[in-house]
Amino acid sequence: MKNITQSSNLEKIIKVAKGEIPADLVIKNAKVINVLSEEIHEADVAIVGDIIAGVAKDYKGLEEIDAKGMYLSPSFIDGHVHLESSMLMPSEFAKMVVPSGTTTVIADPHEISNVMGLQGISFMREATKNLPLDVYMMLPSCVPATSLETSGVDLNSYDLALLIDAPWVLGIAEMMNFPGVVNQDASVLSKIKLGLEKDKRIDGHAPHLSGKDLCAYIAAGVRSDHECTTKEEAIEKLRLGMYLMIREATGARDLEALIPVLKTVNTRKCMFVTDDRHPKHLAKHISRMVKKAVKNGIDPIKAIQMASLNTAEYFNLQNLGAIAPGYKADIAIFENLENFEPHMVFKDGKKIAQNGKMLIDTNAFKAPTLRGSVNIKYLYKEDLQIKVPEGKSKVKTINVIPKQLITKQTIELPKIENGYAIADTQNDLLKIAVIERHKATGNIGLGFVKGFGLKSGAIASTVAHDSHNMIVIGTNDDDIYYAAVELVKSQGGKIIVENGKTLAHLKLPIAGLMSDKPNEEVQQKIAELDLAAKKIGCKIDEPFMSMAFLSLSVIPELKITDKGLIDVNKFEVTDLFV
Repeated sequence: MKNITQSSNLEKIIKVAKGEIPADLVIKNAKVINVLSEEIHEADVAIVGDIIAGVAKDYKGLEEIDAKGMYLSPSFIDGHVHLESSMLMPSEFAKMVVPSGTTTVIADPHEISNVMGLQGISFMREATKNLPLDVYMMLPSCVPATSLETSGVDLNSYDLALLIDAPWVLGIAEMMNFPGVVNQDASVLSKIKLGLEKDKRIDGHAPHLSGKDLCAYIAAGVRSDHECTTKEEAIEKLRLGMYLMIREATGARDLEALIPVLKTVNTRKCMFVTDDRHPKHLAKHISRMVKKAVKNGIDPIKAIQMASLNTAEYFNLQNLGAIAPGYKADIAIFENLENFEPHMVFKDGKKIAQNGKMLIDTNAFKAPTLRGSVNIKYLYKEDLQIKVPEGKSKVKTINVIPKQLITKQTIELPKIENGYAIADTQNDLLKIAVIERHKATGNIGLGFVKGFGLKSGAIASTVAHDSHNMIVIGTNDDDIYYAAVELVKSQGGKIIVENGKTLAHLKLPIAGLMSDKPNEEVQQKIAELDLAAKKIGCKIDEPFMSMAFLSLSVIPELKITDKGLIDVNKFEVTDLFV
C-alpha cells in the first residue's frame, strides 16, 4: 500500500528527524533491536504520524514514553495464514494476536473462496480493512483443489485478474497443484503468469517435492514453501532459492524439526507462519515462535528478523519490518529477550496494546453481511443407507492415523441388516457421509472410517477441507440425519449429538466456517464440543480437525468427498465394496 501519510507529512518528518521540531511521539531510553545491522543499540525513536522519523539520541516529543532500557523490536508479521481457520471474525482474530506483537498478516482466503468465490474474498477485505491489524492477501490458486469434489465456485485466472492489481493483494497464494505446474497444465500456468506479469509473489505448497521436478516448480516462478518438515527437504529448497516459511499451526508444527537448519544456514530467507490455528492457540501468536526459536538456541536478533524483516522483504513491503527512519511505526516493546511477551504494542505510531490487552474496542468493527451458504437438496434418512451389492460384503475403509493428515486403507466386514451395511461400534467401524452443501446437487459420498472410537451418537461439521461440504461421522443413521439437519438450521457449524439430542453445538453461520460471536464464547463452545466428544466415546484429541481432512482428496491414501470414496494414489473415485 502506498504510504500517503509519509508523503503528506514529508517536510514535518524531515524537521523532526533533524531535531528542529518535536515529534508526535518519542520512545526514549530504549534498546533498539536493529534487524538491519543485526545489533542492539541504545537510542530514542521519534515518530511522526505512523512513520519513524529518526532513531538517535535526545529527541523531543509532544508525547514521550520512557522505555527504561527495555527492548524495542519491529512488530511481527505472519507470512501465511488462513484467517477462517480460527473460526473467528477478523476483528476477534485481531483482538487475539495484536497484544502478542503481531500487527501484520498475509492472509490466504482459500477456505471462504471455496465456498463463496470472489464474494468471499471481498467479504474478507471489507471485514479487515479498518482493523488495527494490517491484512494483506494472496489470491487463492486452487479453488477447487481437485475435480473430485464439488466446491461452491471455480476460480480461474480471469476471476483473479479482477483483483490482482489491488494494493492489498501481494500475489498468488500457495500453489498446491504442483503436478499441474510440473506438467504444464495451461489453467495452472495462467494463474502463475498473472502474478509474474504484475511482479507479485507466487507462494508454494509442495511437500516432499524434490530433484528436477522441484527445479521445474521453482523455475516456473514459485518462491516459497511452508510444507517442509525435515532438515533435508528444507535445505534443498533453500539451496534452490526458495524462501522457507516455517510453520507452527494447530495441527502441524515444524519449527522444532527445522531448528538444526536455522543453526546452520543463512536465516535471511526464512520466515515464520501459522497457516491454520484454532482460537486457543492464537493468544501467543508469532511471539511464541520467536520464544521457541530462541529457547532452542537461535540468536534473538535472527529470530526477530524471521518474524519481521525477512517476511516484509519477501513480499516487497518496503517500509515494514524494521526500526529505522522512513519505516512504519509498528513496534513491540519487550522487557527481556526470553519471554517475548510485549509490554506495549504500537501500530501506526499509536499504542494499541499493553500487558497482553487491547487498548481499543474491536467490537466497533462490524463486518458486512453475507448470504447463507448451506444449501443442500432435501435430505431423507434413506439417502444415508448403504445397500450391499449381491456377492459383496467387504468394504474399503478409511483408517485415521492420530496427529497425521494421511490415512490408510483397510478391508473390513461391516454389520449387515436387511441388506444394508451399518456401523459396528464393537469394531470401531463408523459410517461417514459427505453431503454436498453449495449447489443442492444431492451428492452424498458414503463410506466407513476407523479410529474415532465413537460408542454412540454422531459428530458433524461444515468445516471440511478443501471444499467444505458437510461431513458427518456416526454410529447410526438417526443421529447422522439429526446432526445434518441441525447444521442446515444453523447455516453451518460443528455439532455432537446422541439419541436425537444435541450435546454441543458451535454455530458457524458465516460461510459455514466462522462464528459471529466473541472469541470467549467460541472457545467455550469448543470446550463443550471436546467434552461431548469424550462422552460419546471419541478417542481422538482433536476429532473435528481429523474429520475435516478426511475429505481432502490430495493427501493419501483413502479419502471421501461428496462424489464418493477417493483413491488418492490413483486420483480417482473408487468403489466402496470389494
